[in-house]
Amino acid sequence: MNHRAAPHSRARREAELRRAAARRRGRLRLVGVLAALAIVIGLAVSFGGGGKATGDPGNGATRTADVSSRSGPPAIEAGLMPWKLNGPLSREVVLPASNGKSLIVVGGLTTSGSESGIYRVNPLTGAAAQIGQLTAPSHDSAGVVLNGKGYVFGGGSTAPVNSAERLASLGSGSGTATPLASLPQARSDDSAAVIGQTAYIVGGYSGPSADSAVLATRNGQSYKTVAHLAVPVRYAAVAALGRKLFVFGGDATSGPRSGAPITAIQEVDPTTGSVRVVGKLPLPLAGSAAVDLGGTIYLAGGETVPTTASAAATPSEVSTIWAFAPASGKLLVAGHLYVALSHAGVAVIGKRAWLVGGETRGGAISSDVQMFEPNRRFGTAGAKGAGSPYFGDTLLIADRGSNRLLAVTDTGKVIWTYPSAGKPAPPGGFYFPDDAFFIDHGHAIISNQEENETLVEIGYPSGKVLWQYGHPHQPGSLPGYLHNPDDAYLLKNGLVTVADPVNCRVLVIDPKTKKILTQIGTPGVCVHNPPHYLGSPNGDTPLANGNLLVSEINGSWIDEYTLSGKLVWTTHLPISYPSDPQPLKDGNFLVANYANPGAFIIFNRSGKILWSYGPTSGPGKLNQPSLVEQLPSGVLMANDDYNDRIVAVDPATKAVVWQYGHTGVKGTAPGYLNTPDGFDILGPNGTFPTHPATG
Repeated sequence: MNHRAAPHSRARREAELRRAAARRRGRLRLVGVLAALAIVIGLAVSFGGGGKATGDPGNGATRTADVSSRSGPPAIEAGLMPWKLNGPLSREVVLPASNGKSLIVVGGLTTSGSESGIYRVNPLTGAAAQIGQLTAPSHDSAGVVLNGKGYVFGGGSTAPVNSAERLASLGSGSGTATPLASLPQARSDDSAAVIGQTAYIVGGYSGPSADSAVLATRNGQSYKTVAHLAVPVRYAAVAALGRKLFVFGGDATSGPRSGAPITAIQEVDPTTGSVRVVGKLPLPLAGSAAVDLGGTIYLAGGETVPTTASAAATPSEVSTIWAFAPASGKLLVAGHLYVALSHAGVAVIGKRAWLVGGETRGGAISSDVQMFEPNRRFGTAGAKGAGSPYFGDTLLIADRGSNRLLAVTDTGKVIWTYPSAGKPAPPGGFYFPDDAFFIDHGHAIISNQEENETLVEIGYPSGKVLWQYGHPHQPGSLPGYLHNPDDAYLLKNGLVTVADPVNCRVLVIDPKTKKILTQIGTPGVCVHNPPHYLGSPNGDTPLANGNLLVSEINGSWIDEYTLSGKLVWTTHLPISYPSDPQPLKDGNFLVANYANPGAFIIFNRSGKILWSYGPTSGPGKLNQPSLVEQLPSGVLMANDDYNDRIVAVDPATKAVVWQYGHTGVKGTAPGYLNTPDGFDILGPNGTFPTHPATG
């Protein structure tokens, strides 16, 4: 419903709806035109990232994870799905389907008005089918699953209604929803939650006034008032925990904040009828989503108007996800949505919450689908860095286009830059850093400068040049020379290995004498003919058994070699440009396809593709990713070179859960990158979680 004012007549309500549509919401329709909510993999805009959290930058040295509050609620992993609705939708009801895998999307607000369709949607793939419809178009309704059946209470189109309906199916069946007994009065903008076998309808607006009554029903045929809100609101987020209901914010319906979000957190005890304000939100919020995940209430997104601003001020959407601590009434920052929004439909399947559609910046209605779930490996709610895929660690970025290295904390803060004041470049300059990896328990970094034809070891955080190999700007194949060196690693035995792709070889070098101990491949012959020739190798990842995992560009081959140059196995991949393969704990392998659109591939020794990720459009589309690794948190992180970002993807959902950099926008300011070509993670106490076989 229109939510900036409280009109007292239908004509006034309709006029305000028109004004709101032109001024802020544009109240968009999905399927009066939705012949079938055929939610498909669709186009999406590119979203900027760049460290969604802020906090203490640390000191730039080896960091130790903040474990001071690991007994608190888990932090949140949140991400944006690679598919979109086929049109924008907000203020709909979303319920979990009976199969435990799908969502039931009911009604909502679209570009043309209210929607009546009921759709079953697979949130992992976007596959959808219409399974029924409401008796009338509606948005801003409340919905629940009660005793295995779906219910929709109130809502409306041009005015609030007092209707209630039971869905014919929460599964594969179809049919129109069945009308039930009417609510005591018209009510839209309401919320609902279930305790045991009873549904509770909370908050809302009848048109002339707010409805403070908390209604209870077991079947949608009769209603009982069990309490009255201490602060009447509409668009509140409501969730049940134990035997109580918690009501978060909402729009005030009277007083100086009428029509604007408030900060009150209300606790409702339906058994005793008591209602009390038990806390305050960090900022006024309305249109948020509240869910119980694993016994913790998480509050996600919403729209806000500062308490210092006029109630008529234009709201802005927020991305924060908080964990609620009932004992203190406080909210702890647990993570961030990938896209800030309000008024989305939300449902929980298993341990994961799904946000469908919603309203974003400027009130535009969204066709995005987002997910969030508790993930202890993303930290603890309230801790610095909560919600980061590398919580407690430091991220090293080789920002090739800016000729620099960056160290970034899990809060998104740049704490170290090289070269910089007091950290001069090595003789011959620091140009085209293609990769960089922590070495020596995090006290140094090894980096290869591809078009500078050099390798360099740099003290961390001192920036002191410790060792060099190669001749700056002088390519060659004679001893001491390189040609576009790639992936330099320090091995546990103190030797250095590097791929030398234009010279068609992989080298093992003694850094003390700078002598080549092993040469795999032959300069001038760039074809796959193991073990004598290599087809332009660009990766040489150290393995736990002491061998090297090699990628060959020409012909798309992956090989395992011993340090003495003996071939262990080789396999061909059906991709165009394999880059920097990595071992996985299960014995399989991960590699980037350096293409546009690019991809991540998981494969086995026989070359069988076991899993792949490669959207051809939308925020997940990759543009020549050159390195992808699996972090301890389980996500896949990659440098997405020509999208100017480091990006993380959840392999279970294929959602983009994090990024640093602004997609397709080059820059050197904090939060921006320019063609990043390498990254590494420094774990607590100087560990290397993504390449433990190195020195």
